[in-house]
Amino acid sequence: MNIKKIICLIFCITALTAMVKAQEAPLLTLKDAVEIALKNNYNIRISQNNAAIASNNVTLGNAGFLPLVTGDAALNKSSQKIKQTRSDGTVNNLTANNNNNNYGVNLNWTIFDGFNMFANYDMLKEQDKLGAIRLQDTIQSTVANVITTYYNLISQTEQIKALRGAIEISRTQLRYSNDKFTVGRVSKLDVYNAQVNLNTDTSNLITQLQQYRTTKIQMNQLLVRDLQTDFIVGDTIVVNNTLILGDIIAKAQAQNPDILASQINKRLAEINLRQVKSTRYPVIGVTSGYTFSNSKTPAGFTLSQNAHGIAYGLTASINIFDGLNQWRRERNAKLQIANADISQKQVMLDVEAQISNFYVAYLSGLDLIRIGQSSVELAKKNLEISLEKYKIGNITQLEIREAQRNYLDAQSKFFSAQYQSKMAEVTLQQITNSINIQ
Repeated sequence: MNIKKIICLIFCITALTAMVKAQEAPLLTLKDAVEIALKNNYNIRISQNNAAIASNNVTLGNAGFLPLVTGDAALNKSSQKIKQTRSDGTVNNLTANNNNNNYGVNLNWTIFDGFNMFANYDMLKEQDKLGAIRLQDTIQSTVANVITTYYNLISQTEQIKALRGAIEISRTQLRYSNDKFTVGRVSKLDVYNAQVNLNTDTSNLITQLQQYRTTKIQMNQLLVRDLQTDFIVGDTIVVNNTLILGDIIAKAQAQNPDILASQINKRLAEINLRQVKSTRYPVIGVTSGYTFSNSKTPAGFTLSQNAHGIAYGLTASINIFDGLNQWRRERNAKLQIANADISQKQVMLDVEAQISNFYVAYLSGLDLIRIGQSSVELAKKNLEISLEKYKIGNITQLEIREAQRNYLDAQSKFFSAQYQSKMAEVTLQQITNSINIQ
């Protein structure tokens, strides 16, 4: 018995120390958590860079509208030993060092390519929109994870408070059992049972504290900071009970990232068909350049030559026959449009089903919250009455334990209902791209 008391005392000291440290830890508000995540989260930063890349790509030059201007230079040298035998029989031996220098500016400009450059520019703009949507989706997903993790910590904090309350009740029960055993009103068995109940409640608290610490590590990971950073969270979960299913579905159709992305993918498929059809038309280009050349040929009829001037021209080409590949590519592009249309409808159906499922969980959570509040109050009153009865010996130890278990179960279900409803609310806001912590 003394050993058990020592163990209990050690645990009490440890729990008290943890509580003191928790009180010293800084308060992390939900708004602060979201702001830190928006600043530090790796997924958001990667998505921001990808969106910036897509935005940088929207240029006339990348689409093919602008000419290509190059500066070219070439230097060629050769050294030759030449033996010349003339018609009169004389022989002339020469060493010829030849130099040829060419440099200039050249321009190549495709002025018509079957409207492909216009299709390219439209494609780049749609990809830019897609990058912005993906960035917003990443932000909303990260914020939703932060919010749900934060409220999970609040729920677990309340669970910890309830378990500590249960331990206090078990200690009271153990004290009553010891008092009764001292005066001979109960057997030693009742004392042992009370000690077992206290140990069980203590184990449950240790398990809950371990889960709480794990969740705090997850939060620090989302905020991209030292995983061992200590903090405390608020103590209130407020659920918005005014959500309407029809409004959520209408908002999702206009703002849901997956739906918007599917619409853009369909437009990209349509642009791809325009690009494929552009190869039916001729490609017309303009070439021009200004060249300087300098050559020295000591062994030739002309010892040196300098020239410079402008060159220009017009090029045109058209696909006459390519083995029916043009027809094949157009057929495939049309099928891709059909697939994109089907995919868009599937995404809309999936989103609506997802909304409906979470809305059911949301409504169920609201109902469970209302029932849970009443159950907690009734279970608390029942436990208080049971403790008084046990103190005077009117009920058994099993009955007091049952009252205690009912109170813990009522609290646990109430906290779970709050978290379930809040998580469903946040998820519905994420689906509609409308999370707002203000």
